[in-house]
Amino acid sequence: MGYYRAGFDVTGVDIAPMPRYPFEFHQADALTCLLDGFDAIHASPPCQKYALASKYNGRSYPDLVAPTRDRLVSLPIPWVIENVPGAPLRPDYKLCGCMFGLEAPGVGQLRRERWFETSWQGPEPMPPCQHWGPPISIAGHGTPTWVRKKTGHIRVAVWRQVMGIDWMRREELTEAIPPAYTEYVGRRLLELVGA
Repeated sequence: MGYYRAGFDVTGVDIAPMPRYPFEFHQADALTCLLDGFDAIHASPPCQKYALASKYNGRSYPDLVAPTRDRLVSLPIPWVIENVPGAPLRPDYKLCGCMFGLEAPGVGQLRRERWFETSWQGPEPMPPCQHWGPPISIAGHGTPTWVRKKTGHIRVAVWRQVMGIDWMRREELTEAIPPAYTEYVGRRLLELVGA
């Protein structure tokens, strides 16, 4: 949605079906599908390998950032890779909900830092996070216990509000990027592709 708001025509690709995806969608493996005809690519490999919460569940997850990067650097178009803090990315942009005023008054502030590596490698200076209120964390299987102790149970309607996403179900929200982030990166990308 953020790229659409920035001015792009958007097409999505995912290995899983996405029945609520609001744009053209193709179910395919992003590491093997054809990528011809696009002006730019944004890739969000699964984050479970690097997510803090995954370190405690005893499961093993594949590293898909490196093969994604290998695929994108071979393309003659600009690209973006997004993932969680700690992923093996060069964080050209580190974005968090506090930078965009993503909050639910009286409840808290979205704390969802995401890193973006770009083919153009040139971010402008970003202000540091300004966390002032109770955190709203949107993660895997619900609000983490340490957050619940501070804020109580936060309903999915509040998740939708702070993320700026009203069309997704709970499990989809846990893997989503707030459109404010991709609109921000998308505006810089649009300057690059000259659209």
